[in-house]
Amino acid sequence: MTITLDLAAAPLTPRLARLVDLLGELAEAGEGVVRLAEPAGPPALPVVPAARPAAAATAPEDDHPDTLRILAGSRVVRQGDREIPLTRIEFDLLLFLAEHPHRVFTRLQLLSRVWGYEHAVARTVDVHVRRLRAKLGPDTPLVTTVYGVGYRLADDARVRVDRFR
Repeated sequence: MTITLDLAAAPLTPRLARLVDLLGELAEAGEGVVRLAEPAGPPALPVVPAARPAAAATAPEDDHPDTLRILAGSRVVRQGDREIPLTRIEFDLLLFLAEHPHRVFTRLQLLSRVWGYEHAVARTVDVHVRRLRAKLGPDTPLVTTVYGVGYRLADDARVRVDRFR
């Protein structure tokens, strides 16, 4: 499958920025190749996913004061001027869901991918989600329960992951 995006036409919308991020993740995992095509220029060259257009890093929703910023390098979560203290697992769970928007994960999938093992009680995930929600507050609906299945990042969640901070 070939996907062609004209990233020079206008600033990236939040949805298009998520698509670019997902394509970058697929390329990092070896499941595809991201190429930058120059019109009437040399052959397409592979692009490192972090070298996206600057517009992708600053989506309009990122400027909103309620945007939750996950600083992956320093493992800090901020909302406006407020730093939200999270445990290691709470941080890893939030980061994992933020990196995989619109995907629903079962409790067993989360145990495997966030905790690193599947030999725990699946309700452990419920406890951590409840604590994460409590720390973020009722005004920040971030984690959505998909009843009978598991959890996912809320569609209207304002989240920004800063990899190098």
